[in-house]
Amino acid sequence: MTEHNPRTWLSAWTPEDPGFWESTGKSLAWKTLTITTLNLIMAFIVWFVVSALVVRLPNVGFKLSANQLFWLTAMPGLAAGILRTIHTFLVPIYGTRHVVTFSTLSLLIPALGWFWAVQNPATPYWILLLLAFLAGLGGGNFSSFMPSTSLFFPKRLQGTALAIQAGIGNFGVSVVQFVTPWIIGFALFGTLAGDPLTFTKGDVSKPMWLQNATLVYVPFIVVFAIAAWFMLKSVPVRANIKEQFDIFGNKHTWTMTSLYIMTFGSFSGFSATFPLLIKQLYGGLPGGPDPLAYAFYGPLIGSAARVVAGPISDKFGGAIVTQISGVGLLACLIGVTLYTTPTSMEQFPMFVGLMLGVFFFTGVGNASTFKQMPMIFEPRQAGGVIGFTGAMAAFGPFIWGSLVGASFAATGSVNAFLYGLVVFYVVNVGINWWFYARSGAEKPC
Repeated sequence: MTEHNPRTWLSAWTPEDPGFWESTGKSLAWKTLTITTLNLIMAFIVWFVVSALVVRLPNVGFKLSANQLFWLTAMPGLAAGILRTIHTFLVPIYGTRHVVTFSTLSLLIPALGWFWAVQNPATPYWILLLLAFLAGLGGGNFSSFMPSTSLFFPKRLQGTALAIQAGIGNFGVSVVQFVTPWIIGFALFGTLAGDPLTFTKGDVSKPMWLQNATLVYVPFIVVFAIAAWFMLKSVPVRANIKEQFDIFGNKHTWTMTSLYIMTFGSFSGFSATFPLLIKQLYGGLPGGPDPLAYAFYGPLIGSAARVVAGPISDKFGGAIVTQISGVGLLACLIGVTLYTTPTSMEQFPMFVGLMLGVFFFTGVGNASTFKQMPMIFEPRQAGGVIGFTGAMAAFGPFIWGSLVGASFAATGSVNAFLYGLVVFYVVNVGINWWFYARSGAEKPC
């Protein structure tokens, strides 16, 4: 094997050796986790910024149908799934330092693109679709950042480390949905960032600076990318793309992919569509809610649950926690279907409460499945499986956005989609119990 620059690549890395871990490994692993997590927050912010923007576009002059709006929320998920498939293989080839730095810098493309596009309601729809797709660059990063983290920590701490990184990274969804309504309400950059548009809803009319929604993150993207370049190193776990393809011959790659689509696919899919669901289902009622006043709570709860469930999965095992997650998802989603044809705002609290339950159990399952994978596969394969499952689950916003839109278009209700999702959850609860959670399971984990 050719020599690699010692400023980029570590010469050796043995985290399972207690002496090495205490003397050298621990401090570098946690520093790497901190820097990559900050970069991952920015990735999730860019990935989900479209979900926060679309609910405002019709009120500032963009002539878009409900189906077109759902497609805008879907496109970042389509891109993320494709790009995560590529990211799955990058770290063993290029290393943590290069991958984190350059993938973070790529976030400037959609951030600056949306800054420009939302200032003109005449911006063609195809450009909005393209920029929504490019926002998926943020979603792609996950499938290289997380496998990288799994290489830095011993198995006994991987559930905790991966849950911390992914959970805090997931907070980016809540950040963008919470900050956007506030940041677009005033001239943050004075006249330097352009003129406002006029937001109109009923008798209410006010100026709105939608361009602030992405411009505010540009300095953070640059600073965090620079920190990654100067402070990160890469673990000497090497493999070309062909060697990494061995994960696809293992059936557990596919079962764990299905389980992670149940958990993270649901988290990302509902994170992208929750604001529009609130607007579509309850926005037309007397006293209808502002979607962004409630939507950020879902990703916030899911992200917090992921952080907390990581250490719990390390202690009790990932499979049993995933089983609890699946049953909880089933119960909450069945409940949601009872409140999707409301007649008054009295039903809104139950709808939101059950949806927050869905988000909570997705967060629990996101952590527990990432505990299962390092226990089922050897380290290099585990990294690849983590990346691939993340890639498939990243299609969540695309699947949810397109199918929710199709469900409304075909039936006038979201329930056709939700019933199909219930069946999918039932199948996955059975898969997890049979292969991983029951007594005598093939791969208890």
